[in-house]
Order: sequence, then C-alpha cells, then structure tokens
Amino acid sequence: MDREFDIQEYMTKGVERVVSDALKATLKNPKESAFMLGFSAASAAASMKRKKAEKNGEHIPPFLIASITSKCNLHCAGCYSRCNHATVDTAPVSQLSDEEWLRIFDEADDLGISFILLAGGEPMLRRDVIEAAGRKKNILFPIFTNGTYIDDKYFELFDRSRNLIPIMSIEGKREVTDARRGAGIYDRLISNMDELKARGLIFGASVTVTTENIHEVTSEEFLNELADRGCKAVIFVEFVPVTDDSTHLAPGDEEREYLNKEIARLRDERPEMVYISFPGDEKGSGGCVAAGRGFFHINSHGGAEPCPFSPYSDVNVSNTSLRDAIRSPLFMALQSGDILMDDHDGGCVLYEKRDLVEKLMREKPGA
Repeated sequence: MDREFDIQEYMTKGVERVVSDALKATLKNPKESAFMLGFSAASAAASMKRKKAEKNGEHIPPFLIASITSKCNLHCAGCYSRCNHATVDTAPVSQLSDEEWLRIFDEADDLGISFILLAGGEPMLRRDVIEAAGRKKNILFPIFTNGTYIDDKYFELFDRSRNLIPIMSIEGKREVTDARRGAGIYDRLISNMDELKARGLIFGASVTVTTENIHEVTSEEFLNELADRGCKAVIFVEFVPVTDDSTHLAPGDEEREYLNKEIARLRDERPEMVYISFPGDEKGSGGCVAAGRGFFHINSHGGAEPCPFSPYSDVNVSNTSLRDAIRSPLFMALQSGDILMDDHDGGCVLYEKRDLVEKLMREKPGA
C-alpha cells in the first residue's frame, strides 16, 4: 500500500458520503428512510470489519462489480462488454449458478463489502440471482440495467427488498439515448421511472459521459427531469474507448475536471439526489482504484478481473474463495506496481496499458 495515501480511509469516507447522501435523498420516503438507516448501521459495521482486516495486513475493498450474465438483448453503440466479447448473443455457457452467486454474496457480507454492483450483459435476465441478492440486507445492490425487463414481479421485488436499487442506463434525452441504445428505449425508461415513483420506490440513472454529451447530461434541464420523475441517484460513467475509432469520445483531463467540479456543485446545491462518478477522480484517490484497491470485477463465468474494462483473470471464484480472489497474484502485482498510478489519455488506464497487464499475466505474477 502507498504510505502517503491511505486507500482504506479514502474509500471508507467515500462509502460514508454515499450513505449520507442517500439518507438525505430519501428523507421524504418513510420506507426508504427506514431502510437507509438500517443500512447505515450495517455499512458502519462493514467498515469496522475492513479496518480490522487492514490492521492485520489484509485489504478488503468496499465495492464489488458482479457481471451475473453474458447475455443482453440490446446492441448499444460502443458497448465495452460486446467489444471485449464478454457479452454475446449466443446462449450463455459455463456461467456461475444461482447458488454460486449466493455464496459469493455471503462471503462478501462476511468480509465487509458494502456495495455489489450487478451488471451484465443485462442482469435482469437472472431473476433468481437478483432475488438472492435481495436477501442480503447488509449489502446494497445497484442493478445496472437497460430497463427493458423490468415488470410487475420486479416492481414487487424492489418493494420487498429495498437493498435492490435499479440503475437505468440513459444517455441524455430521447434522441441521444435511442441513437445509442435503440428506438423506443428512452420512452420505456421514462415509463419505468413513472411507475417506480408511483410505487414509492427509489431508483437511479447511469449516464455514459462522453466528450459529446457531457454538457447535456450535467445540464439543469436534464437533471430536473430526472429529479421530477423520482430519480435519487445519478452515476456518471466515463466512456472507455475499447476501439481505436472511439478514442475521441473519452473524457480527457479538461472534461474530468469539469465533471468533478459539477458533481461537487450538484452535491451541495441538489441534495435530493446522490451523484457518483466512475471511475472518478484518480488523482484524488492515488491512482486507479481497480484490482482490489477499491473494487474488482467478477465476470459471468467467475473470473476475478481488475475491472470490467480490463478482462484479465488468473483466478476463478468457482474454485476458490472471494478472499483468495482479492489476493490473486495479478491483483497483488498491479497494486504493488506502477500501472494503476500511470498517467493516461482518458478512459481506463488498465485498458490503455493492456500490453503491460498482459505481460504480467504471461509472467505469472507471484510465482
């Protein structure tokens, strides 16, 4: 670990801020406020687990990203998952079972992981896995979904299990959203938002930020529309170019600085919503927080990867524990080396430096 930068303290404060902002955002919703108060206590207990582990020389990240399926019904332009062949149209093969995912959630709870982001593919296709997640009340599960599979049964599940938070992907207004995701998707998302609000359920929006839409998706008009429809969280995901012809869409230093300033302003001026940036301010966090520093990724087949944009794995959770996966040779090599701290042009440092990550894989780190 970097002696001048305490990643545990940084990430713990980040978790506390998210929980605090969520409490503020749900003050007018009694059921959500009651859940968030309980989760706040669970989050504090999880933080103590992580601190205790840190004192014993074991670093546990507070976040986990779980891609629970490789299947998706949409073909969004520039989708990193399809470009990496992690999402395909064929029937999924050798994916983790419902029972294996529940074991992972149990282990995460024991370790003190507070947030598990469910992704895919389209995660709503794995209803049994999401139902299992709903039973783990100490963990908050943001579900990153395209919104097309949300139905009455899901609405009822979200009402029973308030730790399941649908985060629907939207790119701005109708024209830009449908251009990337397909005709009619924007209207479907708006319909879902209206139904969630009518049922008193909180939800969030995931916005892929590019050099082309950064000003639209941080505009008062766009955010007002989300707020009016009941949205309680906006997660700004910086576009990661996984093809050479899309590098111009990745936010650079100027756009990142603008986004960070806007998020700081929004947190101060609009406390009715939670604002998160991913991957966020790497300079403030001492470098990229992937590879177990702040989070890591488990793909649909169980491979533990540094992040979804860096699909390299030397360990699989189907035959090892989550604790051992966090300490994988690849993760340890990345944490102890310089790659996560390197300067890069935009998007994901691990993708940009993928030749170095591949070299680490070939050298069998830790051997």
